[in-house]
Order: sequence, then structure tokens, then C-alpha cells
Amino acid sequence: MSSYQKELEKYRDIDEDEILRTLSPEELEQLDCELQEMDPENMLLPAGLRQRDQTKKSPTGPLDREALLQYLEQQALEVKERDDLVPYTGEKKGKPYIQPKREIPAQEQITLEPELEEALAHATDAEMCDLAAILGMYTLMSNKQYYDAICSGEICNTEGISSVVQPDKYKPVPDEPPNPTNIEEILKSVRSNDKELEEVNLNNIQDIPIPMLTELCEAMKTNTHVRSFSLVATRSGDPVANAVADMLRENRSLQSLNIESNFISSTGLMAVLKAVRENATLTELRVDNQRQWPGDAVEMEMATVLEQCPSIVRFGYHFTQQGPRTRAAQAMTRNNELRRQQKKR
Repeated sequence: MSSYQKELEKYRDIDEDEILRTLSPEELEQLDCELQEMDPENMLLPAGLRQRDQTKKSPTGPLDREALLQYLEQQALEVKERDDLVPYTGEKKGKPYIQPKREIPAQEQITLEPELEEALAHATDAEMCDLAAILGMYTLMSNKQYYDAICSGEICNTEGISSVVQPDKYKPVPDEPPNPTNIEEILKSVRSNDKELEEVNLNNIQDIPIPMLTELCEAMKTNTHVRSFSLVATRSGDPVANAVADMLRENRSLQSLNIESNFISSTGLMAVLKAVRENATLTELRVDNQRQWPGDAVEMEMATVLEQCPSIVRFGYHFTQQGPRTRAAQAMTRNNELRRQQKKR
């Protein structure tokens, strides 16, 4: 028997329970700390699980972020700045670089006729710019100068070639005027089924109360003359989307619906898509640019609705998945072909 085995034989008959009963609470706590399995190199674990808790002090209180930032700022201000190894005096050393003049070799020198030499010597910058454009030297001027010189029969570049470093001055585009639609009058006309009202356009009106939008959708259920209904950028959410879905189930005259650029979630879009299946008169539906991406399930539902609703020939949505995008494109091609065949008959 080796010496190592003889050393182990001494511990064969030791009673571990008896040893543990004789340990004091401090010794048991130290033993528990030693037996903890720690992995200090595992960056996926929090810091408290990668090392033993050796803190004996009680916490001083909750974290005060503002007090901590003030303390760090005060500590930074108290630290003395390090002196520069060489103090800056502002003295300029060395000589400025002067590019040497390059002599043109004799074989590269071009000799023109005296008439051309005289014409070029007395040409203005505008004439030189037009000449460069005619010769195809478009890198010496801006795009606007180049196309003005090519398309115009007169000398129109008055700024010359030196203006290429300046940006083109574009005319400011005024903001789009606000939507002048009176919502209360529109609601009355929809309720009274006014035959002269064929389009309801509430685009970019962002202060419409949600109850008024739901009332408008409720009135659209029995309207038979409105052909286009647009609620773009009206801050509409799921309550409005559910009201639109209820309207689509009963309305039989609406042909175009646009609810783009709103706050409708996947639940609201799913309700609208399920209602579209029960509507046979809708030909255009636009639901793109919502506040959040609706998800894969909604995109698959969109493709299914387009396949099952041949009346829809225009659909506004940017698919993110290849599968629904391909199915939707094929369905739209088939629907437009069916519509073309119906018109021929």
C-alpha cells in the first residue's frame, strides 16, 4: 500500500456529522462560504454570483444618483491638472510649404491657332464654363451648370467654374397647408347620407377626439354614397381600428380605406383584416407605417386576405418577410387580372 493510500485510511472512519455538530456558528458560516461554487470568468453572470460576498457593513441607504454625480464632479474638480511636458507658446516653427511650379514638357504642350489663342485669352468665366461642359469636362462644374450649358443654346452660366465649391440654392418648399375639413359637418353629412359626399378625407388632423372618430365609423355603417374613407396621421389607435372593422362588416358602398401612419397595434390590424373578408366592395386598402411593426402573424394574415378577397386590387403595406411578400404579390397580380377580364366582358 502506498503512502498516499495510508494517509487516506486515517479519514475512512471519521464521523462528519459529529464534526459539524462541534463547529461554532462562525465556523459554519466560513465553511459555507468556502463551499460556494463561483465562476469569476463567466461574464454572463451578475457580479454578485461571480464572487463571494465579503461585505460586512450594512447598506447606508438607497442609491442617490444625483448625490453620486455631484460627488464625482467635485472629485474631478479637486484633482490637479497635469502640467504639459512642453508648454505651449504659440510659436510657429518651420517654413510654410510652397508647391513648386511644374514645367510642362515639350511633348505635352499644345499649340493652338492664333485665333483660338486670342479667343481663349479674352474669354469670360461663363464662356469657359460653357465650353468645358460642351467638351464633356463635367467634373469641373456642378450638375446644374453642366445641364444648363448642354440644354440651353445661350451662355447661361454667369458664375463661372469657380462656383463648383458652392452648393446649389434651392427654393424653400412651403409646408403643406392644414386640412380645412370641418369634422362636425362631415359627421352630419355622413349621418344624413348626403349623396354629394363621396370622399371623407381627415388626413393630418391630429386633434380629433376618439369618440368622434368612432361615431363617424358608426355613421358609415348605413351610408351608401361615400366611396373613399381616409384617416391618415390622425393618431388613431385600436379603438378606432375596432370601429373601422365593425363598419366594414356592414358597409356595402366603400371602395377605398386608408388608415396609414397611425398608432394601430397588431390586434387592431388583425381586427380590420378579419372584417375585410366579410366586405366584397372594398378595392383599395392601405395600412402601412404604423407606430410599431405588426409582426409575422399579421403579415401572414394580410397575404391570406389578399388571396381570399379578389375584389382588392390595391394594397398599401411594406412587407418585411419574403414569404408573405411573395404571396401578396401573386395575389395582387391575380386580382388585377380578374378585374381586367371583368371589364372586357
